[in-house]
Amino acid sequence: MIQRIQTLYLIGVILLGAVLPFWVSLWTDTDNGVVFAKNEIAVSLAFYGTAVLAALAIFKYKDRKSQFVLNRFNMIVNLFLLGFFVYRSLNLSGGAQVSEKGIGMLIPVFSIVLLVLANRAIKKDEDLVKSVDRLR
Repeated sequence: MIQRIQTLYLIGVILLGAVLPFWVSLWTDTDNGVVFAKNEIAVSLAFYGTAVLAALAIFKYKDRKSQFVLNRFNMIVNLFLLGFFVYRSLNLSGGAQVSEKGIGMLIPVFSIVLLVLANRAIKKDEDLVKSVDRLR
């Protein structure tokens, strides 16, 4: 349902996971130049995975508990992706040859924030439904 705020948050996660990593550089390598998500197969699969999980969560709007669980799993995938980026950035050479970290490494952080906001909205909806059921 598009009128719910968590749907907008999840659409933001889809855009962050499926579109943005392929326009924004992840890091600059001394050997290959600028590295995008399309250059690293595992990274691009993880980004597509987060987008697919967010899309599945949107279509589970009738079952809020499974939507909540899908978002939690999506957060875990984003945390693994963030951990890979931290590991990769710590292993980039910083000597005489220039290697820079790209802004694309922050995409999992923004995705996690949007997923947390979506889960808060889902919990608020669930509490509202429970309170209405109590009144019947």
